[in-house]
Amino acid sequence: MKRLTCGLGIHTWVKWGIWFSMAGLVVACTPVNRSTGPVALNSRYTDEQPALSGNGRLLAFVSNRNGSRQIWLYDLQQRQFVDVPRLNRQDAIAENPSLSQNGRYIVYIASDQGRPEVELYDRSTKSSQILTMGYRGWVRNPSISPDGRYIAFESGSRGQWDIEVLDRGSNIELDIPDGSPSASP
Repeated sequence: MKRLTCGLGIHTWVKWGIWFSMAGLVVACTPVNRSTGPVALNSRYTDEQPALSGNGRLLAFVSNRNGSRQIWLYDLQQRQFVDVPRLNRQDAIAENPSLSQNGRYIVYIASDQGRPEVELYDRSTKSSQILTMGYRGWVRNPSISPDGRYIAFESGSRGQWDIEVLDRGSNIELDIPDGSPSASP
């Protein structure tokens, strides 16, 4: 019987196999550095209910990227996500975002304990406020005016879906470009 060899002994093949296995483990366990450059918008997660800011720069949408339905904000010019601290709560499901002209204000539905409320997030103050607290009936599909003063939504307070408009008042800071006169009455 003749013995065939290929130039490398079994010990060499074992050493190479161990080396490649260890290299694979090191690569697999190395933390991924987040890119500071452009980031892809779409993902393997469910992304839905898109809303554009009036100037077309920002995109708000609902996604389950963090394990629950949350609102995400994406800058289409910079091609990166925008940080929105205190917008999403762990105990609430967020839906139906709408953006003002420059994206300062985001109006949306937040449901905690099964009760939907219209909420407003101000990116300047990084705070949210409930606009329909104590409101009778169900609410859905909010929309904000470009300047951020008016909010329209559907209401089921009369046993059917009606449209209501909420005026936030003349004393709010409007979302208008710097130096532009207000067009609100």
